Amino acid sequence: MATIISSVRTRSPIAVDPFEKLLSVGAVVLLACVAVAVARGAGEWARVPALIWLHLVTIVVALTLTPVILLRPRGDARHRSLGRIWAGAMIATAALSLGIRTSGHFGVIHLLSLFTLVQVPLIWWSARQHQVVRHRRAVRGMVTGALLVAGFFTFPFDRLLGHWLFAGW
Repeated sequence: MATIISSVRTRSPIAVDPFEKLLSVGAVVLLACVAVAVARGAGEWARVPALIWLHLVTIVVALTLTPVILLRPRGDARHRSLGRIWAGAMIATAALSLGIRTSGHFGVIHLLSLFTLVQVPLIWWSARQHQVVRHRRAVRGMVTGALLVAGFFTFPFDRLLGHWLFAGW
């Protein structure tokens, strides 16, 4: 009896997929919105507390690195180095956000910050343990929730970036 060899193509666990391309586009779009908002708000820069600027710088680092990390080859030394910087930026962003309280107390967004402070070390650990599927799933979730969804909500509700971006429209 002849053996039939299946020609089913399986995707490499480290190959870029369409969802990661979409996440990369989302990060670039959000980064562009942040850049335009900051440029439009130049007249108010002096009134922005240092904590807000630090928070903004760390998130810009994470947003800039996201498409680079998601779209380039994975598992090499550069991926690991960029991943460490991204993880540090995410932790710094989350930690700094705990000091930002518009209404004087913690809000719902701070729950996401606490989640990020727990999840990012787990993302790093899963990579160190070579748990590629777990690592990938966690990174995709973090980019979706902590970067893109949370980033979207920095623009409505008369928040600083939204005020700058949409002022005069």
